[in-house]
Amino acid sequence: MLLGGSVRRQLEPEATGMTHSTGPSGERLRRYWDKSAKSYDREMALFERVLLADGRQWACSQASGDVLEIAIGTGRNLPFYPPDVRLTGIEFSPAMLEIARERASAVGRQVELRLGDAQALDLPDSAFDTVLCTLSLCAIPDERRAIAEMKRVLRPGGRLVLVDHVAGSPAWVRAVQWLLELITIPLGGEHFRRRPLRVVQAEGFVVETSQRAKLGIVERVLARKPVQAAT
Repeated sequence: MLLGGSVRRQLEPEATGMTHSTGPSGERLRRYWDKSAKSYDREMALFERVLLADGRQWACSQASGDVLEIAIGTGRNLPFYPPDVRLTGIEFSPAMLEIARERASAVGRQVELRLGDAQALDLPDSAFDTVLCTLSLCAIPDERRAIAEMKRVLRPGGRLVLVDHVAGSPAWVRAVQWLLELITIPLGGEHFRRRPLRVVQAEGFVVETSQRAKLGIVERVLARKPVQAAT
């Protein structure tokens, strides 16, 4: 995830149709995330206070209807969703998913939790009104495929909500991020210099909100899948 051993969730396919997680690298990453699951919340707390601020609350406040959260992790977003959403959460790490189940029970949130691959979602087309992903695209191996899948499962006019750390605005920040990636990419597949907004635009989403803060490191994106005329 970020410094201090914090980790990022990647997504594994369900029982069939597995993609990137079937090989040795995927198995290693799964073990890495599972091992880090118990310490994840503690390690994330400082980062969220310093950089994320109310990012989770903002993201969840944009959600409505049938909602899919990609890389739900330990369920840190669960307390912030509106009470009337119908929530599905996809996660790579079984250990993190178990913590999310415990958190859902503790906060009284009904949610369907399942293992899944962000790059090849085992979900039908146009099934959700909102797709949300916070602090996770940075470690999904192919974020372009993941965003394309998010678009596929969204209904026409549906909302895409993203919050993540991205390439900073100043050159010196990007230089530091490049140095960090020398460690974080081989260790856990985490990238610091991605720009998911550009992928969202390339996929044809209509961007309604794009905000960057903290030297451009933290980005919020709210976009809609175009409503296409019936053919």
